[in-house]
Amino acid sequence: MTSSHSADDGKPADGTSAEGAFADGPPSDGSAGAPGQGGAPAPAKPTAAKRFDGERIALGLAAPVLAVLLSLVICSVLLLVSGKNPFDAFDVMLTYGTKSDGQVLTLNRATVYYLAAAAAAFGFRMNLFNIGVEGQYRIAALFAAYVGGQMDLPAVIQIPLLLVTAMLVGGLWASIAGLLKVYRGVSEVISTIMLNAIASAVVGLLLVPGIFAPEKGTTTNSIQTDPVSASSHFFSIETAGGTLWGFIVIAVIVGVLFQFTLNRTRFGFDLRATGRSETAATASGVNVKRMVLISMAVSGALAGLIGLPDLLQNSFYYGQSFQAGLGFTGIAVALLGRNSPIGMVFSALLFAFLDVSGTQLPLPQNGAFPFEIVQVMQGTIVICVVVAYELVRRYGLKRQQQKVGAELAALAASTAKKEVSA
Repeated sequence: MTSSHSADDGKPADGTSAEGAFADGPPSDGSAGAPGQGGAPAPAKPTAAKRFDGERIALGLAAPVLAVLLSLVICSVLLLVSGKNPFDAFDVMLTYGTKSDGQVLTLNRATVYYLAAAAAAFGFRMNLFNIGVEGQYRIAALFAAYVGGQMDLPAVIQIPLLLVTAMLVGGLWASIAGLLKVYRGVSEVISTIMLNAIASAVVGLLLVPGIFAPEKGTTTNSIQTDPVSASSHFFSIETAGGTLWGFIVIAVIVGVLFQFTLNRTRFGFDLRATGRSETAATASGVNVKRMVLISMAVSGALAGLIGLPDLLQNSFYYGQSFQAGLGFTGIAVALLGRNSPIGMVFSALLFAFLDVSGTQLPLPQNGAFPFEIVQVMQGTIVICVVVAYELVRRYGLKRQQQKVGAELAALAASTAKKEVSA
């Protein structure tokens, strides 16, 4: 993974003109690009046709759809080679995934995946590759579990306290990479990968009897924190398909705030402008160093929420078997969803559906399909989406060139007609 391209739409991150950097619109406070300055005419208001460009929407959807289709084809070939009928495997997954219990499990898993994707996408939108989401959420969940086991305040105070604790720890851990990048020029890719390893070591040092784990004498041989207090339990919704985690509300709030911040605030505009071109953003008065620090801290804070659904609604403690790998899955979900709050919803649901329905494949009564086909499918989706984005980008550029050429030809013909008539 390199930083030669912008993370949100594949446009080059370097060499972009100021006009290209501000293509998403002017600052919300009108501090730059005011019409009529310097004799420049006021820009024309965008028409409804331009705001809702069907071709642009189709191009945006083409890449993820093409990636999923390519992945299905590849997995079908692999199943055929192994002597299995791919249609039977897909039927097993679809049958279970559409049942009420499968739907509830999918929503619960998608909640976690969406939070992981939001943490990664926030950095991606500024061309920062936060690969350390994995370490950030694990160390944040450990501290939240410890605080939840030591304190028993009323739920209205206890739950917000745990949320703030996890976000604060995750944000501080991610800020280390931000400080290294700003003041020492260290690539955030390298530093966050190293911080993942350090976070695992820190967890191992703290999760021992007498520190974050209780002294020996419990009935279990596994090392884990004390269970969080009953007031720490997040609310849930009982449905016909099982228990739906109430943390889905937190995921919705995160998505709404993500969308609002990116598209309705000056900070969001500065973040997108910096991701497109640091040179253009600096020229417009953006403090790039401060934006890097804030973005890494916010990304880490969002990562701190990833482990809380399982901690506060399922396991209620942090142990050696606490779920790992969510950070890397979040990167894949964010990539497939094009780092868009709406796109990541469908991406998280897809990955959650594959995980949940894939558990039925190895069962003898369902044909004893290899569960690894789900992992292959998820991996090929990630690979195919990169290829698909590049193909769609090239097609989009070609279409733009054709439109510009047609407009210039029409303008030249109109000018020549006027000269002849004159």
